[in-house]
Amino acid sequence: MNKGYSTYLRPLTVILDLIILNLLLNGLIINKGLILQPDYTIDTSMYFRFFLISNIGWLVISNILGLYKIYRFTRIVRIVSTVVNQILVFFLLFSSLYSWSYLLLNKIGIFIFIVTLGSVLLLLRIIIFFGLRNYRYYGGNYRRVIIVGYGENSNQLHKFFIKRPEYGYQFHGFFSDKKEHSNVVRGKIDSVKEFVLQNEIDEIYCTIGELDSDEIKNLINFADNNLKVIKFIPDNKGIYDGRDLKLQYYDFLPIIALRENPFDDSVNKLLKRTFDIIFSSFVMVFILSWLIPILGILIKRESKGPIFFKQKRSGLDNKEFGVYKFRSMGVNKDSDKQQATKNDPRITKIGAYLRSSSIDELPQFINVFIGEMSVVGPRPHMLSHTSFYSQKIDKFMVRHMVKPGITGLAQIRGFRGETETVSQMRDRARVDRFYIENWSMLLDIKIIVQTVLNALKGEDNAY
Repeated sequence: MNKGYSTYLRPLTVILDLIILNLLLNGLIINKGLILQPDYTIDTSMYFRFFLISNIGWLVISNILGLYKIYRFTRIVRIVSTVVNQILVFFLLFSSLYSWSYLLLNKIGIFIFIVTLGSVLLLLRIIIFFGLRNYRYYGGNYRRVIIVGYGENSNQLHKFFIKRPEYGYQFHGFFSDKKEHSNVVRGKIDSVKEFVLQNEIDEIYCTIGELDSDEIKNLINFADNNLKVIKFIPDNKGIYDGRDLKLQYYDFLPIIALRENPFDDSVNKLLKRTFDIIFSSFVMVFILSWLIPILGILIKRESKGPIFFKQKRSGLDNKEFGVYKFRSMGVNKDSDKQQATKNDPRITKIGAYLRSSSIDELPQFINVFIGEMSVVGPRPHMLSHTSFYSQKIDKFMVRHMVKPGITGLAQIRGFRGETETVSQMRDRARVDRFYIENWSMLLDIKIIVQTVLNALKGEDNAY
């Protein structure tokens, strides 16, 4: 298994849980009559409501209790306790369906259903837990890690990585200014960046006691700009104040994680991807299917060239992809490096309308459908702009931790269109980072609604 494939494990677990839930609902409730009294007649709508509330309730409860927030360092005791809590709370919800769905339920049937569901899910979790551990023990699903700083706690972490291969961490050495070079100490702290890039290190663990504030800030900026995970090992001086810190335990050793990206949660990722597929499918079937022929004729009547304009942009993990738009300019050699400006002579008459109304962006729903973009996210930049601004703005590359979007929080906050100064781009990138760190499905819906309203009334920066 490639080390990146673990991202599919969590959504797969969600799907398996729902399959098990619905099979048991069907088998124990409908076919065997253990819950529905056989002398009671119900219609299809009652069944539908019963299944709908059961599935929605399961997902809501699991989100609240963190059923699927399982990491490679999570202990089996916590996994079992979380499943038990999930089953108990779901039991209360399930029992309440008696009054909500008007179904006649009997206590024996409910007991059999809940016990069976809990037993099957616990067995599934145990199989996955020990199956993954065994796979990681033999070198699969790994993460490359280094430790910056040399001390008591960092040595404990080193021993953890070496003695517990089932967690899937490949240790590549210490970096310290206080310890002489050896088999485990690869170099000084100032050589960390080069080593990380050359050896494709995934995670950097920093000993707080050995680093000063400037070194910590420098490594944080480096990790942000190069899409690396950075975590901190506390020394024995007490509790450290910090921003967006999360305490995690590797056995009994506390580790401080700097940032928890909502999109690292595969359930959130699955939810957002499902929404993207449904939304983009709707737009392609009900809008683009008839809009493309009409606009194609109008675009070609005014200027020679293709209907669509395809341009390389920076996407997830800074990978290049081709973004689609309705062509709004005459064919020109500067399209890949020069942004549109106010009263730009390259823009055609029909193109001016397409840009002011944002209709030119609609073909990007094709990008969304094939998985290169999302409906909502940081807007993708031209490759030349990514290269330029990543050198000028700290943490600029954080925006590439997620898929780019057709619209985004920065766009509805007025950071749309041409950026004339580095300061403007810095503000846009700051809003993009806020979106990434504070994402929710509700925020996405709010951004979509505001985008539609802005398009209807027109925007000053849309040219």
